[in-house]
Amino acid sequence: MTQPAPPSHLATSSAASEHNNASPTIAMPPLDAWLHRQQSTGGSNMTAALLAWVEGPPPTLTALRRLAGDRLAHYRRLRQLPSPVHPTADSWPLWSTGPHFEADHHIVESPDVATTGPDAHLAALFTAPLDQRRPPWQLHLIPTAGGFVLLFRAHHALLDGGSIATVLRALFDEAATLHPPRAGGTATADAPSRARQLGWILGDLLPKARPLPFHGPVDSHRVLSFRQVPRKEFDAARAALSPTASAERASTNAVFLTATAGALRTTGLTGHLLPTFPGICALVPVDVRTHEESALLGNHYATVRVPLPLQRDARLRLAAVDSFIRRGAIGARARAQAAVVSSRPHKITPLSNAASRYVDSPRYFSLLCSSVSTHAGELTLGPARLTAMAAIPPLGPGHPLAVTVTHHGSTSVVTTITDGNHRQLAQPLAERIHDEIRLLAN
Repeated sequence: MTQPAPPSHLATSSAASEHNNASPTIAMPPLDAWLHRQQSTGGSNMTAALLAWVEGPPPTLTALRRLAGDRLAHYRRLRQLPSPVHPTADSWPLWSTGPHFEADHHIVESPDVATTGPDAHLAALFTAPLDQRRPPWQLHLIPTAGGFVLLFRAHHALLDGGSIATVLRALFDEAATLHPPRAGGTATADAPSRARQLGWILGDLLPKARPLPFHGPVDSHRVLSFRQVPRKEFDAARAALSPTASAERASTNAVFLTATAGALRTTGLTGHLLPTFPGICALVPVDVRTHEESALLGNHYATVRVPLPLQRDARLRLAAVDSFIRRGAIGARARAQAAVVSSRPHKITPLSNAASRYVDSPRYFSLLCSSVSTHAGELTLGPARLTAMAAIPPLGPGHPLAVTVTHHGSTSVVTTITDGNHRQLAQPLAERIHDEIRLLAN
């Protein structure tokens, strides 16, 4: 099946008139604007997505649209569209907001998988152009044997991974509400000093990453591979940090990053068996919403670069990664970075364009490693039950490979996404990451 080329820049003159005139336009926040300007023709496709596997009878398309109208219409963000009122290359992009939530245009059924197989069908849907005349998001209902799949995709300028999870979760009924852990809030006695925050900001300007053999141009095709991992394996791997059950366990994110480092090493992608400078460096998105902002849509995250050690001993790698996460206070570091980004003036300059290109460089980070959790108990849609979810990130310029892990209930899903030229990496890396988790668990 031929996958359609990704869309050109979303801010074009074809935008629907109701979005241009329904309400005053507003300037995009800096992170939205940066992600918006990343869109281009060719291999860069800034669509992000979340995939949900559901067991049980699928709803009709009409019923799903009605449910979305009831539960999603109050989200103003889902009515926003990039405005083309200032088409010059150096103008700051704007959001305009339409007056109506249009479920019929955004929610579609995509049942034809017989000739391509489910993963190829999902990859084709993921890269299909979003309608430039409407807010850039779409929900696909895909019936399967014994259940159905929901694929929610959106331009990253509109929604980040946490936002997509919030929107998709809103469609489901919750048996019990589990609140996400607090990720911010007021300053405490342990808050980082201004000097430390300045050190972080300056450190983020330095090249720290080694380019890996797969770095290079990204084509317009996408290949997806999924590996379901029982959460009990993740939990057992977290305990590998210490031989005593009473000691503090490693974080699930540390386990994921450690397993990814091991998978890169054992598949020969790192080029060297011993750590060298610069080393392998994961770019890790960190949600900066406070507990009170947990349902806030948009882009509310910052990225932290985490060194991926390459020792042969998996437990030594886990100890190094977990130590960096704790010592580096990545939550506070991300919030400090987000504050700097949000304070930027709404101007596009040669310096900001150069900085954007540098941040995409393989010398800035070797690999995107993203982790998402629903922070929920059992979720149902009528008689059907959500069993697992998988995050699918964009591939930025020069980075034809990314890996994610998504946690829901008793199941985690490791996902690898590559472009078409690197399809040989997708399945082996997903399997090897799972192998590395099991190695830590045993």
